[in-house]
Amino acid sequence: MLATMERVDILQRADELAQFVLQSEIGEQYLQTLYKMREDRLAQKKIKQFASMKELFEEVQRFGKYHPDYKRVNLEIRQLKRDMDLHPTIAEFKMAETGLQSLLDEISMRVGHAVSPTIKVPAGSPFFESASSGCSSGSCGTGGGCGCSA
Repeated sequence: MLATMERVDILQRADELAQFVLQSEIGEQYLQTLYKMREDRLAQKKIKQFASMKELFEEVQRFGKYHPDYKRVNLEIRQLKRDMDLHPTIAEFKMAETGLQSLLDEISMRVGHAVSPTIKVPAGSPFFESASSGCSSGSCGTGGGCGCSA
């Protein structure tokens, strides 16, 4: 593939946009909370415990309720997940991560719609709603029950 000046310009602008995101308040908050979480030994211990239990959980899931440790592993992984998610450093990071994802989704939507208002733009969350979302496309899955032209 040959590099044209137009492609080089697009790549440079994309790099600038990435720098703006990293230097934004949301980007800075994400990086700070990521650093705090990585430096928090208790948070790292909780993450490692959850990761190792997750491996066991996946093994148990292969056999489902017929596995002898099914109930115990299900209960333990839920407890570890709740304990991990409620740790202040991890909770703060997850909130910052969600904020950054929302910003990236909005940027993707704006860039995509600058190309075409009907372009499909992947978003990080299935609950992400765009300014043009709705059922006017007829693809809402209700079979027209919402009033769209299914």
